[in-house]
Amino acid sequence: MIKYIRSRLSYVFFLSLLVGCSSGSVIKKEKPEVIQAKEERMTLAGKIENFKEAVVKRTLQVSVPYASKVIDVKIDSVKKIFRIDFNRQFSFIPFREEYVERFYSAVKKYFGGEFNNYKFSISTLGYPIEDFIPNYYRKDTLQYDESRIPVKRLRPLPVAENVSKKFIPVNGLYNTNIAVAPSHGWYYNAKLDRWEWQRPRLFQSVEDLLPSSFCIPYLIPMLENAGASVFDPRERDVQTNSIVVDNDSKEDIKGKRYFEEVKSRKYEWRNGGAGFAVGNPPYDVDYNPFTKGTYRMTASDSVTSASVSWIPDIPETGYYAVYISYAALPANVNDAHYIVYHDGVRTEFRVNQQIGGDTWLYLGRFKFEKGFNPAANKVVLVNKSKEAGKTVTADAVRFGGGMGMVLRNGSTSGRPKYVEGSRYYLQYAGMPDSLYNFNSGRDDYNDDKQDRSKYVNYLNGSSINDEQNKGLGIPVDLSLAFHTDAGVTHNNKSIGTLVLYGTKGEDSKSFFPNGVSRLASRDLADIMQTQIVDDIRAKYDPEWNRRQIMDEAPSNDAYPQQYSEVYRPNVPAVLIELLSHQNFYDMRFAQDPQFRFDVARAMYKGMLRFLSVQNKFKYVVEPLPVKDFTSELKSGGEVYLSWKPVEDPLEPTAKSDSYIVYTRKGNGDFDNGTPVSYPYAEFSNLRPGEIYSYKVTAVNKGGESFPSEVLSVCNMGNGKPAVLIVNGFDRVSSPSTVESAGYVGFNNEKDRGVPDGYDISYTGRQYNYDSTSDWKTNDEPGWGASYANYEDKVIAGNTHDYPYIHGESLMSNGYSFVSTSVKSVIDGEVDMGKYKMVDIILGEQRKTHQVRREEEVKKGIEYKTMPESLQAEIKKYCEGGGKVFISGAYVGSDLFKNRPVDTADVSFARNVLKYTLDTYNGGKEGEVYSSDGDFMRKYSGFRYNTKLNDSIYAVENADAIDGVNGGEVILRYKEDEFPAATGYKDKYGVVVFGFPFETINGEKAREEVMKAVLKYLGI
Repeated sequence: MIKYIRSRLSYVFFLSLLVGCSSGSVIKKEKPEVIQAKEERMTLAGKIENFKEAVVKRTLQVSVPYASKVIDVKIDSVKKIFRIDFNRQFSFIPFREEYVERFYSAVKKYFGGEFNNYKFSISTLGYPIEDFIPNYYRKDTLQYDESRIPVKRLRPLPVAENVSKKFIPVNGLYNTNIAVAPSHGWYYNAKLDRWEWQRPRLFQSVEDLLPSSFCIPYLIPMLENAGASVFDPRERDVQTNSIVVDNDSKEDIKGKRYFEEVKSRKYEWRNGGAGFAVGNPPYDVDYNPFTKGTYRMTASDSVTSASVSWIPDIPETGYYAVYISYAALPANVNDAHYIVYHDGVRTEFRVNQQIGGDTWLYLGRFKFEKGFNPAANKVVLVNKSKEAGKTVTADAVRFGGGMGMVLRNGSTSGRPKYVEGSRYYLQYAGMPDSLYNFNSGRDDYNDDKQDRSKYVNYLNGSSINDEQNKGLGIPVDLSLAFHTDAGVTHNNKSIGTLVLYGTKGEDSKSFFPNGVSRLASRDLADIMQTQIVDDIRAKYDPEWNRRQIMDEAPSNDAYPQQYSEVYRPNVPAVLIELLSHQNFYDMRFAQDPQFRFDVARAMYKGMLRFLSVQNKFKYVVEPLPVKDFTSELKSGGEVYLSWKPVEDPLEPTAKSDSYIVYTRKGNGDFDNGTPVSYPYAEFSNLRPGEIYSYKVTAVNKGGESFPSEVLSVCNMGNGKPAVLIVNGFDRVSSPSTVESAGYVGFNNEKDRGVPDGYDISYTGRQYNYDSTSDWKTNDEPGWGASYANYEDKVIAGNTHDYPYIHGESLMSNGYSFVSTSVKSVIDGEVDMGKYKMVDIILGEQRKTHQVRREEEVKKGIEYKTMPESLQAEIKKYCEGGGKVFISGAYVGSDLFKNRPVDTADVSFARNVLKYTLDTYNGGKEGEVYSSDGDFMRKYSGFRYNTKLNDSIYAVENADAIDGVNGGEVILRYKEDEFPAATGYKDKYGVVVFGFPFETINGEKAREEVMKAVLKYLGI
């Protein structure tokens, strides 16, 4: 017999039927045992009601999620099963073995008595709660749920692999395919007949750009460094120029051969079927450029007997992504050999042409010099293969992301492709219009919401994961949709991190086409959210809010689906709402480049842990970047490099096994690296008068770290003393803030912050600081509203490559130089006393109140211009008769504007460097002139950069510094006559600029200013 007990009312009704209560009936006297049975049943009903109430009020001995309710209780007295079914909200928490055990124990203890020998089953969303324990967190691998792990099958070779890399991450993500979709994008609103964002501009950014600032510079490279191929439904290259070279447009009006074929008598290139053609852009809504042209094909050979070259005419020197296209045919080779020639470097790729055809396939980002240069800038495909007699196909090659080229009502977006929504990129990338054009061009907003997940399925279709649906044959392992939309608080608390997944797909099935349970998506969601929240709590905010793990299955009528990115993909998929771009507290973190790096690393680690279970391998996390990098010129002309590995306190596997040293000659591109086993390396055969630059990565079986800063050296071979360049500018940070009653936001006037390399998420300065003003429309979003004048531009930040700029000016004046990180000087590993002159780069280094854990803040504010340990080294160097050149925007204010005043800082500046602070608001226009004919020709001048651009960071504030104790003013700001630089020469020599030397506009101007510094110091 099964007893259904749902409420006290239903139970009383049940009793009335048993005792026959009715008007005018005769009540019979019952036996004692019958009364006892009734009382027991009444007691059970009361217990159930009390249990339900305890769940709602959250007064159980074990915690339950907010808004949890019991929706059903079933007791099977025959099978001895006690079932309790909870509502959807109960599923919102992470389940672990310990919690599940405690909860079952508490429930059994609660009901006890006659149910001691019953089996209890507690469920939510139709699953027992123990099913929500991710496989990764189960202590016993024998307890893994194999239904959510794919059956091991032979995978195709990677669709594209850089074979010039010096390692294969066997314990990383090698030969995995990951889809990453960073939020929305710029789109056409047909109702308003205008292009616009899908979200409002708030706190100097917009959700349509903010996730890309995590993904493009950090997350995607991390995944690739671990061996994964990454697919983004939006343009990922921030280069606004784009050059397409194709067999259907072989030469321009000047007769330049952009597309060249080399053939032999047996191996000729011939026309294949439909392929890419540029046509006449911009494109209409239904135009697919991958159906308007042709492709070429030939047979493969065991040696190179035929080739194709794509030679671009580069409009301006810079970095360009290289995309290739080809026709994927069953008879194609799986090892097509591509070679990218980029600014004197040759990088080789192996491409599996059996999959991934008829679209743009990303190879990498490379530096190309301006102009048409067939010897140095091109892409070559040869027909050499391990499998002779198969087919090699060749279509178009694209250099650079470019500008939007899809028409809406007669106009394009007028913006770079990387800011546009995925709907436009997918059209340009040759996807079938069934993936993105659901509304015949009438509703791009809804097209864009759905197309990202459709794209994932098209990539995955025809692969071992989904043989029944048509697609590109690329077995996608997981899909990430990354957003930042949550809400607002006024209490300095985070909105926090929400994750969404789907237990059922668009077809309402609870498994993927390959038979894997969609609970794998729940595993992915839980693992990634856990990693993100744990890392943020460890490094930034111990109380960072962990929000729900929310099922968005489309069949849930009570909570109708809204997120196609979680229920539609036919692979494990998760949507992460990392934080709230509407909330100022959250945005203080989001604007911090270090936070972006750390969150991206947490996401990567979460994916790695998930896939280590799915693919059954022992994972290793790629290392962190090395530190304390230094260079030294040896007497024989060799350069000696050394550095230190960095341990990750959050990840014990992230240890360095070896290293790769990358070399750049002159202003070319970096080569493909030299592997070394120890944290040092020596290189010889340096050509006199040429600058060599180096960066280092750490490597282990999980992958490759991000690179170190760049150090440069040059041996002039002329007997002049070498100059030591000390890179003391390592700061990256969010803008400063202003927080007073009712007036809260980012204060760019004081400090815009420093992007890491570059920033693509800055829309413009915040103008609404009224924390009481509410959102009305996206055009009038209230508190946090920001301007739009920079939202389509790349903003340069700290490139970590300034020794090259300083060294270039030294070389032009005939001086050899080496460079080092400032930490190596502080730690005593570099002796400045060996050098007649030291050039210290301080850039926009300044004390910064970073958003970090309180424990870290107590250890000292980050990025101080000249910390005490550096001051001691400079003082010792000067006392030995040294000559020092220091430049930076905060050399005065960072030492003199302490609260309370640090007398040691003031004394050092006044008594050692011989300057004092005049004002921290020096020249705004960036124009400087010489006030001392002994330094430069009197009244001669130059400019430094004060405008945001994509080449060199802008100086928003420069210090006015005055000479004291023998120091003199040598430069002044033109607009206000404030002192801009000081000099001192007696027993030792000092030149200090209140602005950064590297921001001086023009190579020639920098050369002349450096010449003046050298002359003044008597070098």
